[in-house]
Amino acid sequence: MPVRIAILGTGSLGSVVGGCLARGGEEVWMVGRRRDVVTAISTHGLHLVEDDGTTVVWPRATVDAEEVGDVDVVVVVVKAFDVAAALSAASSLLGRATTVLTLQNGLGVEEVAAGVVGRDRVLAGRTYVSGDAAAPGVVRAGIHGRPTVVGEPFGVDSDRAGAVAAAFGRGGLDTEVSPDIRSVIWQKLLVNVATGALAGITGLTYGSLYRLEGIQRTAHAAVREAVAVATACGVDLGEVDAEAVWQEARRGLPDDFRTSILQSLERGAPTEIAFINGAVVRTGSAAGVPTPVNATLEACVQGLEVSRRRVASSGSAAPR
Repeated sequence: MPVRIAILGTGSLGSVVGGCLARGGEEVWMVGRRRDVVTAISTHGLHLVEDDGTTVVWPRATVDAEEVGDVDVVVVVVKAFDVAAALSAASSLLGRATTVLTLQNGLGVEEVAAGVVGRDRVLAGRTYVSGDAAAPGVVRAGIHGRPTVVGEPFGVDSDRAGAVAAAFGRGGLDTEVSPDIRSVIWQKLLVNVATGALAGITGLTYGSLYRLEGIQRTAHAAVREAVAVATACGVDLGEVDAEAVWQEARRGLPDDFRTSILQSLERGAPTEIAFINGAVVRTGSAAGVPTPVNATLEACVQGLEVSRRRVASSGSAAPR
């Protein structure tokens, strides 16, 4: 029997995950605020553009969660700073046994979700799958060789992580269950720390970003700070090589790939910097670990957020 799944968020990643799950035969609803995306999916289908061609799938789509009713799984793929508001507005999706899976980047998202729906519902996940929206209902998907990991963040003893992983696998998403999702969350954070802010600040896609030695050195320093913070917090990451993290961030992605922070800044929208480099800074401060590189990156992105919002509100072309 198909799993009944609501994708809460119709952005790039939500479109990729929802499209793959629909392709795998699950009953998928896309729930988002953008009417142009919802209309495009409902009218023309959701187009997954991959290197080997384009697949059109037909999940159902709506801007009104009450139209959906309760589901088996809610996959939360809104930005980290929108998680609490999105879940509060979509309470009609929650039945007695509904699982809420978080797939955001950064630290602290699971606690935010638990504050809205309760700890017993929350399943944590991190994914290396990527998406880059080309048009409403059309997304470039980076899937192959890019794993997803799910696990229990609060020690709940259940089989739900395996069931969710199986559904993702049927959709072609390489997914496994981790008994130590906390370490997985930190490992993914290192990848985001390495490139997200630097791409946003410079405005560079990966093809240009990876040609600059100064960028590479800064990325290494940011990663090393994050590893020191994780170690101080008792998180076992094993031996971490900053260069390996830097290379992992680009693995399987094209030269014109734009990080999520860069995409947000280009739209004049808020970024998740507070949950990524900012989370390293705050956690490091509490643990007594200095994080000057990450603090600088966070401050620069925050400044760009303000300037890009002013440009967007004035209707002028954004500076490049």
